[in-house]
Amino acid sequence: MAASPRAARDKPAPRFVERALKPAVFAAALLPLALLLWRFRTDDLGANPLSTITNSTGEWTLRFLCITLAVTPLRRLTGWNQLQRVRRMLGLFAFFYACLHLTTYLWLDKFFAWREILPDVVKRKFITAGFTGWLLMLPLAATSFGAAVRWLGGKRWQKLHRLAYAAAAAGVVHYFWLVKADHRFPLTYGALLAALLVLRLPPVAARLPRLRARLARGAPAPTGVEDTA
Repeated sequence: MAASPRAARDKPAPRFVERALKPAVFAAALLPLALLLWRFRTDDLGANPLSTITNSTGEWTLRFLCITLAVTPLRRLTGWNQLQRVRRMLGLFAFFYACLHLTTYLWLDKFFAWREILPDVVKRKFITAGFTGWLLMLPLAATSFGAAVRWLGGKRWQKLHRLAYAAAAAGVVHYFWLVKADHRFPLTYGALLAALLVLRLPPVAARLPRLRARLARGAPAPTGVEDTA
């Protein structure tokens, strides 16, 4: 008989963990920026500071997107529902670093020379992909607050926020087209994004709580397809 998703009860975290979770995640999410500022202050950005800043902000955008998209599968697998409390914050940090990445290009690279920027966005495909990803993140950031959820309704809000996958895919394509030789890192992000997308498919998502229930009882993980919903 298939195990019920509620067979393994969700154990609430200790109160001090719940209180510290958001501040800890907020502080950790600012560390990449703090490190970048420290490297700037100590003149440790390398031979090409612009490239260092651009690459760092771009990669952290992709990392935060992937971390944000991993929250729901991890919550289903672990039963730690407190993770859901920081998902919105993580998504906003992904947009924050995306804005830093875009600002680096507009300000430090092009000095707001719009006559150069606009043809770049149209003609250079890696810039087109990156700008598309930022545009896809814009409505997500704008509707990341409780009032927007109430205004749109839960179902429409959830459908809109599936654009996060499209934004992450655009970011991976942007990274892949930007890199001229070594594509290992963009392909790694692409594989991670594909895995996260598979984990969100209804048949797979339905198995995660059941897998957690089996693991909590010490039973072996299911190998067949009898538990698919």
